[in-house]
Amino acid sequence: MADKTLNEIRSTFLKYFEKNGHKIVDSSNLVPNNDPTLMFANSGMVQFKNVFTGLEKRDYKTATTSQKCVRAGGKHNDLENVGYTPRHHTFFEMLGKFFIWRLF
Repeated sequence: MADKTLNEIRSTFLKYFEKNGHKIVDSSNLVPNNDPTLMFANSGMVQFKNVFTGLEKRDYKTATTSQKCVRAGGKHNDLENVGYTPRHHTFFEMLGKFFIWRLF
């Protein structure tokens, strides 16, 4: 398999799920709005928190995203490993697919 750029990987992922009925949802802000529990978005599901808790409804049942994330503390803290391995960074994009609305 030929090497792919970040943009090619992201595009291939999102287009695959769009072709299979998922709505492509843009990355939310890196600093979450109206969520004092988080300094940064640390996963793809952060922007759907109000949907999961029933506070918000969306006009689609399945979604796919490429969410910008930072992990610099808490349960998923990558900060301590930065510089020690070639794969640990504090900023990354998390590719995700979401079916959670089918549960309600």
